[in-house]
Amino acid sequence: MARGGFPGMGGGNMQQLARQAAKLQQQIQNAQEELAQREYEAAAGGGVVTARVNGKHELVALNIKPEAVDPDDVEMLTDLIVAAVNTAMKQAEEDSEKTMGKLTGGINMPGLF
Repeated sequence: MARGGFPGMGGGNMQQLARQAAKLQQQIQNAQEELAQREYEAAAGGGVVTARVNGKHELVALNIKPEAVDPDDVEMLTDLIVAAVNTAMKQAEEDSEKTMGKLTGGINMPGLF
C-alpha cells in the first residue's frame, strides 16, 4: 500500500485532495459569512406590512402602516405579519441554497446551510 493513501494511489493525490477540501471548506465559510450579512425584505397587504430578515433568518425589522391597524380585525393584521415574515424568510433560504449549491455542485450537505 502506498504511504498516506489507498493502494494504487500516490500520497500526492491524497494531499491534493486534502488541499481541495480545505479550499472548499474556506469558500463555504466565506459564503456563509456573506449570506449572514444579507437582508431580505417582503411585503404583504399591498405594502401595509413589510418585514426584513437577515441571512441568519432573524427578523431585523417590521413596519406596519397605520392603515393596517384595525382594532376590530386583529386577525387580519396577524395574517399580514406572518405572510410578510414567511416570504422574507423564504427569500433568505432560497438565496442560501442557490449560493451554497454553486459551491457544492448541488450536493446536499445537511447542516451546512
